[in-house]
Amino acid sequence: MLVRAALPKGSLEKPTFALLAQAGYNLTIGSRSYVPAVDDEELHVRLVRAQEIPRYVAQGVFDIGITGHDWVLETNADVEEVLELVYSKASMNPCKWVLAVPEDSPIRAPEDLRGKRIATELVNVTKRYLAARRIEAEVEFSWGATEAKPPDLVDAIVDITETGRSLAANKLRIVDVLLETTTRLIAGKESLKDPSKRRKIENFAMLLEGALVAQGMVGMKMNVSAADLPKVLAVLPAMKDPTVNHLRDKDWYAVETVLKERQVRDLVPDLKRAGARDIIEYPLNKVIL
Repeated sequence: MLVRAALPKGSLEKPTFALLAQAGYNLTIGSRSYVPAVDDEELHVRLVRAQEIPRYVAQGVFDIGITGHDWVLETNADVEEVLELVYSKASMNPCKWVLAVPEDSPIRAPEDLRGKRIATELVNVTKRYLAARRIEAEVEFSWGATEAKPPDLVDAIVDITETGRSLAANKLRIVDVLLETTTRLIAGKESLKDPSKRRKIENFAMLLEGALVAQGMVGMKMNVSAADLPKVLAVLPAMKDPTVNHLRDKDWYAVETVLKERQVRDLVPDLKRAGARDIIEYPLNKVIL
């Protein structure tokens, strides 16, 4: 049984490889290759532009793919969105497709676009957006550097932004948000009908989700005397309840928990003052909920 996976080539490539490594899938690739080697004989991986992945998965060329929700909508691909993967090239936040115009443009609302020209890579979604508002405007495909086109070539653009810095640098103003999008693990519907492939896909999704949950989390261990245990537990946060076990010395306990890394800096001094000893912090690769 072989599961064929399409991974995004381009801006999402590096964070996707990092997430897969954290999930336990180690990939290696040459600088000019599109076929990474992966340490899983049941998985065949190929790099493909994110825009094309939904179509190829829907056609059965690949069993699964990692791409944006925006490209699933743009291509109208009949695929199953198995898992939302909230990560992007610069942050853990969703990206937005926005309608933007030059700062000094008279366009203040979407209705002001009537009879205007709009450039975007997301042509079909933009046309549906306009149609829903009964706005007639010309939508042309942009081959890239969309934010550099107004005001010389077009009246407005629909472009993706994660931080907004590129739009601001090009002196563009956001008029409206068309779509918020995140990365998704998608699967072909025929592939999911195969029991062995479905199990492999579910396992793959479980490990990816565990790796995402673990990001920003750490584990902590400490030793606590019986007398100090109530005070330590009172200040100790946990995903559920901390694990508490007797040590060989019955007057001492080993306490273990998982928490957000940003909590550690302020928490450790409080734990120390409450009586915790031998405090250890360690990283986590995966947290399976």
